Amino acid sequence: MRLEDKTVVITGAASGIGRETATRCAEEGAFVVVTDVDADGGEETVKLIEDDGGSAEFRRLDVTDSERFDEVVDAVADEYGIDVMINNAGTGHPGGSLEDLDDEIRDFVIDINIKGVWNGCSAALPHMKEQGHGSIVNVGSLASLLGLPKQAAYSTTKAAVLNMTRTIAAEAGPYGVRANAVCPGFTETQMLDQYLATQDDPEAAQEAMAADYPLKRLGKPEEIADSILFLASDESSFVTGHGLVVDGGFSTC
Repeated sequence: MRLEDKTVVITGAASGIGRETATRCAEEGAFVVVTDVDADGGEETVKLIEDDGGSAEFRRLDVTDSERFDEVVDAVADEYGIDVMINNAGTGHPGGSLEDLDDEIRDFVIDINIKGVWNGCSAALPHMKEQGHGSIVNVGSLASLLGLPKQAAYSTTKAAVLNMTRTIAAEAGPYGVRANAVCPGFTETQMLDQYLATQDDPEAAQEAMAADYPLKRLGKPEEIADSILFLASDESSFVTGHGLVVDGGFSTC
C-alpha cells in the first residue's frame, strides 16, 4: 500500500475533495487525522474510514487560527509522527468585479485560502525538517494559473498557494521535504453546488460549464483525491515544487 504506516493530516476533510482524499489515504494504509471546523462532517469522515477498516481520528481545526494549528500538528507529531500534510481547506466567493467585491468577503477568502495554507505549512515544516522527510500537498485551483473573471479574490489566493508551494519546495528540499500543489478544474463538490444555486437554471449552467472542457464533463472528487494521493506518496519521490493540473483539459483550450 502506498501510504502504509504513514500519518497524514488533512484540512477541510469533512466533505468533498477533503473527505475523498482522507478515505483514499486510509485505503492506502495511512493513519489519517481528519480536521475541519465542521465537527459532525469530520466525525462522519472518520466513521466512513473506520467502517471500511481504516484508522483515523478527528480534531476540530479552524485553519485561520495559527496557534490552534500548531497545537494540533504538534500533538499529532508527538504522538504519531507526521509524514504528510494536506492543506485542502478553502473557500470561494460570489462572482463580482474586483472593485465591487466587499472588503470583508475579500479578507475572509484571503484568511482561509492563503493564511490557512501558510499556517498548515508553518506548523508541519519544523517536524518534517527535523525528521528529514515529509510531503506537503496544497490544494490550489485552475485559478492558480488563470485569472478567472469575477473571481479576483479567489484567483489571487489560489495563485499565491502555487507560488507559496514552489517557495517551500526550494527552501525545504535540502531537508528531504517535498511540497507540491494540485490545481483542479471545476469539480462536483458542495462549493460547486453553492455556485450553481445562484444561477437561474443550475442544470443548464452545469451543462454549459462542462461543454467548455475537452472531456465534456466536470471533475469528480475522487479524481482529485487520486492526484493528491500520488503527490503525497513515495511514487512522486522526485517531484517537488510542481503544480499538477487536473482540469479535464480546460487549460489547453
